[in-house]
Amino acid sequence: MNNCTNNLLSEVEHEAVMEMRHAMHREPELSNQEWKTQKRIIEALESFGLAGAKTFHKTGVYIDVQGLAVGPNRSIAIRGDFDALPIQEHRDDLPYKSQVPGVMHACGHDMHGSIALGTALAFHRMRENFSGRVRVIFQPAEEAEPLGGRTVVEEKLLDGFDAAIGLHAHTGIPAGSFGARAGAVTKSSDQFEVELIGTMAHGAKPNAGVDAIAIAGAFINEVQKVVSREMPVDDGAIVTIGTIHGGEATNIICPSVIMTGTIRTSSPERREVLMRRVREVAEGVAAMHRGRAEFTSQSGEPPVVNNTEMVERFQQLVVQSIGEGKYVERPASSGSDDFGFYSGCVPSIYFWFGSQEPGNESGVHAPIFGASDNILIPTTGLAIQYCWELLHS
Repeated sequence: MNNCTNNLLSEVEHEAVMEMRHAMHREPELSNQEWKTQKRIIEALESFGLAGAKTFHKTGVYIDVQGLAVGPNRSIAIRGDFDALPIQEHRDDLPYKSQVPGVMHACGHDMHGSIALGTALAFHRMRENFSGRVRVIFQPAEEAEPLGGRTVVEEKLLDGFDAAIGLHAHTGIPAGSFGARAGAVTKSSDQFEVELIGTMAHGAKPNAGVDAIAIAGAFINEVQKVVSREMPVDDGAIVTIGTIHGGEATNIICPSVIMTGTIRTSSPERREVLMRRVREVAEGVAAMHRGRAEFTSQSGEPPVVNNTEMVERFQQLVVQSIGEGKYVERPASSGSDDFGFYSGCVPSIYFWFGSQEPGNESGVHAPIFGASDNILIPTTGLAIQYCWELLHS
């Protein structure tokens, strides 16, 4: 295959990828509401003769491209997520600026979905020349529950696959460069709610009641010791109390406080331990103060864990096809991504493509976030070339 990543799309495919990016950016849709985007993707595939796309998670799409050549007959999946965020865009310089009030692509998912489209189109054109199968998954709902990545696993869309590829814009990497790292690259993200229950009394007679606010204060302090004293330092575990609600009047001993929060860890094995310890701290602190705790939790994204061999091959590809200085390694993220469901099923890589350049220096999830069209086609080409290598390894 040609080593120049810019030449792997035909002119008409190039235009289709650009048009998809601009259309998705102009009409962003929130998680689990991506009906127009789903229709747009299916129509784009069909316009190139790619029929038979299937839907999942209501608003998701996937398409299989079967190679017709003789060879190893491997199966590779590549994901492009495409949901937007509830943020008002502040980028008047973009001709394809969001036309939907309060919604924008502030995380690069319009590019992710467009790169997936380009990959599908290129492999369809090249189907006589490769063996095996490429499944292109256009995944909705990466940003919010119910998560599309969980459905991919539940519906067994990765069963029988040899590897999976995910990708994400990275605002800390210069445009035109790429990165990856072996091992955990994101953290898990699990949610919890705890209700701390006391007994109401008059504020002048606190001894007659059990103060749920006092219990909450103790819990907030004690729960952080689970991280600082029970988790390995290199795990980078995080317990966040995100909301707290309680109390009705200034002169009443509060009978109930409800808190919600998030627990993150880079270790799949420690997720359950960390959640259990947070629950035990809540129950123990409540009992110590003569109250009680009701604790519920919901599992979110697992950590994304990159396969070492796949990362090494990706690095070699970047160096050989783009240049020695175009591969960079960045620290793991403390954020999360539901590609962790994929990496928990099959050997996977989640690589970064740089977006940082003058005019595009904002972090993600910000109203001024942007990424240039100039990085779209080279990244698509790299994804195609990497898929090709995995198919023929």
